[in-house]
Amino acid sequence: MAVRSLFPILVSRDLPRLVSFYERALHARVTYRFGSADQDDYVSLAIGEASLGIGRDPSAPAADGRIALWFYVDDVDAAYARWMTVGGDTVQVPGDTPWGERVAQVRDPDGNLVNLGVEASGSPD
Repeated sequence: MAVRSLFPILVSRDLPRLVSFYERALHARVTYRFGSADQDDYVSLAIGEASLGIGRDPSAPAADGRIALWFYVDDVDAAYARWMTVGGDTVQVPGDTPWGERVAQVRDPDGNLVNLGVEASGSPD
């Protein structure tokens, strides 16, 4: 057995709001929708070369820190500024780490922890 790919799926009480946020914050592009004519139950987003799924669950609990997303971006400071502009929250402003990356920690409107980082070598592992 070989694993070909992996992508996280977030659950949200307000799927349209969270999809719109990622579209505006990280230029996500909807690649797949599933649901009824009235509302989506699941949306798959392309964010650069990464994929993120968001599913609608009216009883989803608030984010409780069990998961953190990590996005490698070209410019952490610009990505952080855009994140704040479209309604994200700050956990930690952009800063340089001892291991050579520049990282900001933020939260999306559902409270999910997100790391925005630039790897020192310029290419993620």
